[in-house]
Amino acid sequence: MTGSVPPGRPRLQALAGGGEGAGSPAGGLRVVTADDLRTLLPGLDAPAGAPPEAPARGPRGGASGRSRPALTARERAERSADRRAARAEQRADADAAALAADPAEAARQLCLRELAHGPRTRAELAALLLRAGVPDDVSTEVLGRYAEVGVVDDALFSQMWVSSRARKGLARGALKAELRRKGVDEEVAAEAVDAIDDSEERAAAHGLIARKLAATRGLDPDVRTRRLVGVLARKGYGPGLSFAVVREALAAEGVDPLHLPETPEH
Repeated sequence: MTGSVPPGRPRLQALAGGGEGAGSPAGGLRVVTADDLRTLLPGLDAPAGAPPEAPARGPRGGASGRSRPALTARERAERSADRRAARAEQRADADAAALAADPAEAARQLCLRELAHGPRTRAELAALLLRAGVPDDVSTEVLGRYAEVGVVDDALFSQMWVSSRARKGLARGALKAELRRKGVDEEVAAEAVDAIDDSEERAAAHGLIARKLAATRGLDPDVRTRRLVGVLARKGYGPGLSFAVVREALAAEGVDPLHLPETPEH
């Protein structure tokens, strides 16, 4: 034997020329162990006929390791809008079929589905049924029955609405206007709003101004007054109460009342 390396196995040459030493035969060659062969010949221990090991897959799949480009925010929004539109179209088709089969039952289901999102006034539900094409007599019958059993209750709705919105600082005038826009009867709306007395409304106005004072510090007193009065005006407070509350708040900070605009007459 000449000790020549078989063709196609150049890496085996690394095992030659190891020099003499323990476990090395003369001539500079050493014994090739099973571990050497496993290193040089991956898959040596695999059963005969076994398929080769699959290459590692990159992120998002793909043997090349190259990932697909991520969608932009606009593309994601467009896809989401398309899915919502498709669902809305399917629901509209189903509602139309149900309305043709049984108008009263379809009207009841439309109302219940809307009420699942929160309380609604009778006028809001009537508008919903009108848009859906429910006949007027069917709408009146269904909503009348719901009012009898308390599913629709404008008085209770108004009380809940006033309680919730008053915590956001809205004045009584603004609350009454909101209820009117929701179709609540004038007397029902007035009764709910009248639960807030003058002292409560004034306290709510003071609370609003207390949260806004810091943002106006350092400005001219006249400018501060106009800006703070504007905050209250947007919440539905009248000019008389607004100017009075702002003057009181600024005076408490040490601003000379003589430097503040006069409170307009009611």
